[in-house]
Amino acid sequence: MGKTKNTRFKRPQFTPAGLSVGAVKDAVEEEAEAEESPAVDLLEKLQSPCADIREYACASISRVVQQSQNIPGFLQRDAVRRLGPLLLDSSLAVRETATGALRNLSACGGPNVCEDMVRQDVLTPLTALLKEVRASIVTRESHYVLWLTKCFFCIYVCAAHCLHTVTEENPELTGTVSEAVLAALENVLLSTQSSMEHALLRILAAGSVWNLKGCFSSTRQADALMAVVTTLAHCLSLDAGAMLPELWQAQATRLSNSTTEPASACKDKQPAGGAMEEEEEMEEGDVEVKMNGGKRNGKKAKIDKDISDFMPRNRLELREAIALLTAQQTSLEIIVNMCCSDDPSDDEWEEMSSSDESEMFADCPDGNNSMLSPLCLSAELHTTLLNHSIPQQVLKKADFPSRVALEICNKDPAWRCLIKKMQRVQCRALTCLHNILSVMDPECLGGAEGLQVVAQHLSSLVFGSEDVMKDEEFLEAVTSAIRSLLQILASKNIPQCMSPQQLMSMCEAATQCDLVSVRVNALAILGITGSTLAKEKGSVDTLQLIGNALLNVASKDSNLVVCGEALDALFDVFADGEEAERAAQNISLFSALKALQPVFKAKIRKEGRGKYGPDQLCVLDNIRINLRRFIGYLDTLQKK
Repeated sequence: MGKTKNTRFKRPQFTPAGLSVGAVKDAVEEEAEAEESPAVDLLEKLQSPCADIREYACASISRVVQQSQNIPGFLQRDAVRRLGPLLLDSSLAVRETATGALRNLSACGGPNVCEDMVRQDVLTPLTALLKEVRASIVTRESHYVLWLTKCFFCIYVCAAHCLHTVTEENPELTGTVSEAVLAALENVLLSTQSSMEHALLRILAAGSVWNLKGCFSSTRQADALMAVVTTLAHCLSLDAGAMLPELWQAQATRLSNSTTEPASACKDKQPAGGAMEEEEEMEEGDVEVKMNGGKRNGKKAKIDKDISDFMPRNRLELREAIALLTAQQTSLEIIVNMCCSDDPSDDEWEEMSSSDESEMFADCPDGNNSMLSPLCLSAELHTTLLNHSIPQQVLKKADFPSRVALEICNKDPAWRCLIKKMQRVQCRALTCLHNILSVMDPECLGGAEGLQVVAQHLSSLVFGSEDVMKDEEFLEAVTSAIRSLLQILASKNIPQCMSPQQLMSMCEAATQCDLVSVRVNALAILGITGSTLAKEKGSVDTLQLIGNALLNVASKDSNLVVCGEALDALFDVFADGEEAERAAQNISLFSALKALQPVFKAKIRKEGRGKYGPDQLCVLDNIRINLRRFIGYLDTLQKK
């Protein structure tokens, strides 16, 4: 089992920014009546002459389609063809919410829905919006009128998010995307505006260009790749830890300078609290979507916790801060996907037995079998990433959020939502580091010395605070990175700075995590650590601790995949060496596995077909066979 495919990130659900408080009360009251067939009534409202009703219908569709079972009803009634023209509606609010509705259709519907949206010509209105972006870059007047108009810009960001989602993992688009779309994306990518919102727009364009790289001619692909990586590198080079305090101070200065203005002139310059507290509440989870100052039918609408593109219109500096962190998170996700194959199952665990590993990596150049996935970046992409110092930038982003930035966000309720965003950037960086270690030469991080620095860095992250071990998202990211790093260090015979005791304590916490992926990572780390220690003198005591921990998981964990990983790690730890033999005898490994064998076999037969897929069952059966062979090996040792 012991191996993983690299993580791939899919676009998060999109939440349209803001609902008009002037939306019609009658439309609100009719929502309950439309629940049985929401598609019919809501799609009819899209044709209303009242902009408020059109906006309400778009926002409602955006919310309703987040439940995937509702999507077919909308698609069967040509929702895409009806929503598309509203991207160019005379009302900016309608444009914005229509874009959000299309984004949610694509994000929640999966690849088949995206393909259907393309067939229904969603790219035509999106291209029209992108042309406006292109025109705003070229024409000075348009630049000031459009780019600095917050509602227009929000539409562009929504459109960019939508295009990024529609183009992801959609190979059928190759050859069908018009030159106008590609030209518009290239122009956005090459724009030079310095605001963070523009940086976010460029990153989304970069993601779309990467998704559509097959649409470019061979002569343009190299330039497109260079532009994408340059954009990503520039975004990651920005020091968010320093910029966030600067933005907060700029806000404080602006608000203090506005105290002499009339109250009516300062509506959008509220102090911490008020409307912004509501925005923070949206970041936390369930929120009340208010229209005309009240709850919608007294109910709460479920909003995705990751409102990555939610930008408060009344806080210029906070908008910039959110855009910066969202851009950096998205940049890291794009790099993660660059370091993956095009297999749509890349985000799933690859259950592969140890007995298969040597065969898979037998043909690796230079005998390097340390990679965690048989993936290889193209030489051109590999060189481009290195030339732009992407691995080093990723490592910097894996730092904890800066202390000063955290203090500011903690004392200002309006900025508190940024804490999770900073932590999410860190988690994405750790996952990105895992993928880079899996597919790039270790020299990209400075060879043996550089890898030890990475090990020290990860050690400080894990053991610097007890609280971090309670965060599942962090645990999944950091254990993946440590697992990749330890595998490389072991294969290169490079000493590591994390002691076996530290790794044991980390794995003890990780094996209690509800996430299967975290438990699997922890067990793999124990296996790598133990197999390395087995070659060293005086390691019997530590090997016994590792062996008992693995046996405990193998016999008690409720998930067969986790049990299989624990057994696989045991095979690695006690496969060879005098220290391993002594430790195995001391913990009675032979009798323990002999007793576990029929239980494991019975669980596979009883639970396997109901809970696990064919590939997983194949791997579990392979482990069952390896367990029988390993017991035979231990029996031979006892008879010496």
